[in-house]
Amino acid sequence: MTSSEPEHQSPEQSGPEPLPPLRVAVIGSGPAGVYAADALTRQSRVPVRVDVLDRLPTPYGLVRYGVAPDHTRIKGVARALRRVLEHPDVRFVGGVEFGTDLTRADLARSHHAVVYATGAGDDRRMGVPGEELPGSVAATDFVNWYCGHPDRGPARFVLDSEEVAVVGAGNVALDVARILAKTADELRHTDIPQAALEVLAASRVRTVHVLARRGPLQARFTAPELRDLLALPGAEVVVDPDQVDIDPTAVGAGGPELREVSRAARTNLRLLREQAERPPEGRPRRIELHFWTRPEEILGTERVSGLRVERTRLDADGRLEGTGEHGVLDVGMVLRSVGYAGVPLEGVPFDQAERTVPQREGRVLDTGGRVVPGDYVAGWIKRGATGVIGTNKSDAAGTVRSLLEDAAELRAAVPEPVDLAEVLAERGVAHSDYGDWLRIDAAEAGHAAELDRGERVKLRDWEAYRKVVDEG
Repeated sequence: MTSSEPEHQSPEQSGPEPLPPLRVAVIGSGPAGVYAADALTRQSRVPVRVDVLDRLPTPYGLVRYGVAPDHTRIKGVARALRRVLEHPDVRFVGGVEFGTDLTRADLARSHHAVVYATGAGDDRRMGVPGEELPGSVAATDFVNWYCGHPDRGPARFVLDSEEVAVVGAGNVALDVARILAKTADELRHTDIPQAALEVLAASRVRTVHVLARRGPLQARFTAPELRDLLALPGAEVVVDPDQVDIDPTAVGAGGPELREVSRAARTNLRLLREQAERPPEGRPRRIELHFWTRPEEILGTERVSGLRVERTRLDADGRLEGTGEHGVLDVGMVLRSVGYAGVPLEGVPFDQAERTVPQREGRVLDTGGRVVPGDYVAGWIKRGATGVIGTNKSDAAGTVRSLLEDAAELRAAVPEPVDLAEVLAERGVAHSDYGDWLRIDAAEAGHAAELDRGERVKLRDWEAYRKVVDEG
């Protein structure tokens, strides 16, 4: 017997029978879902097998379809997520839509627990007249379009207006403004789909107005995002000096909610002040930042022809109010970026007011506030659309701690789970796997080489995905 072979143990010497793995389904392969799988497989206390399900044949969710193509550093997160999906105890199941292809009852046969990590796929409305006009669209639709989401066709946008308004003061709003202000050459070596790149190359947009209802101290964009905007070589970023002439140390400078101004807000203010002092350089495009400005009405008959706005301020109690001072921006498109909202899941409790799944420590709660056995939640569908990509890691870890605490009860509830593949076969559901994703990944690298466009160029529709998978 070689030293590498285990010694024979008598029944008296053998330990307890090892427990079968706890089977967990994670719905959603974005950061929250993959971080949940990571937390499950990193621990050694409870053996696990994780199935990560996604409606799309491609993983990574927001990292792939929400991060702007020129944010290559942030896109590097995909490398870490890839390692999780390649773990031997993790299986990626693509092309399967929860609530349509599979129900919660189906998963109750194949898994001890389900973690919902579906994000916040809907946009919030501004609630102003004219919002339904053609040319008034959600920034999320525009982001999905330039990120190559297969639900958004290549002809979704025609950028034929010289002026565009972006309503919102978060990172997504600045992303949208930056992409609109960049030239096609500046985006050529990113993974932006070729069809979207060609639309941007033909764009007539020369001025982008970014509207924030409140002031610079309340803006939600981060300093790195602001720096990227200010560093655009072909666009002037215009900041009104009066709007950034603020003493952040003054009591109540930003209203009662900002009696102590955060370091991030101070950094943003400093960057904006420095920009306001720079003389114009005559660059071909402009981004105008309008603080204390809210949309009042989108103008037009057959399509957007303007945006009526009102100046705002904070009252003595810190509430936003209009000043009665109005103006009109001569824009032909309005992109709203005023927040994301969760979408209800079939058979899962949902809080319509908060647009999240009600939960406590990651455990899903029913309408009576009682824990729903076996159901857990992570990410934006759990806490709302707050934080950055990395926030999902600690969030998912908290949910997984609760799930592992419940392991014994979960096993007892589903003593003999069947394999997910058997359930899918019974339902007649075709699905893709991680190997199919690698083939799509390779095809995108090959597409980039054909076009001489960097490391990858995204395939941009369902037909292209199916062709790669079928040929594989």
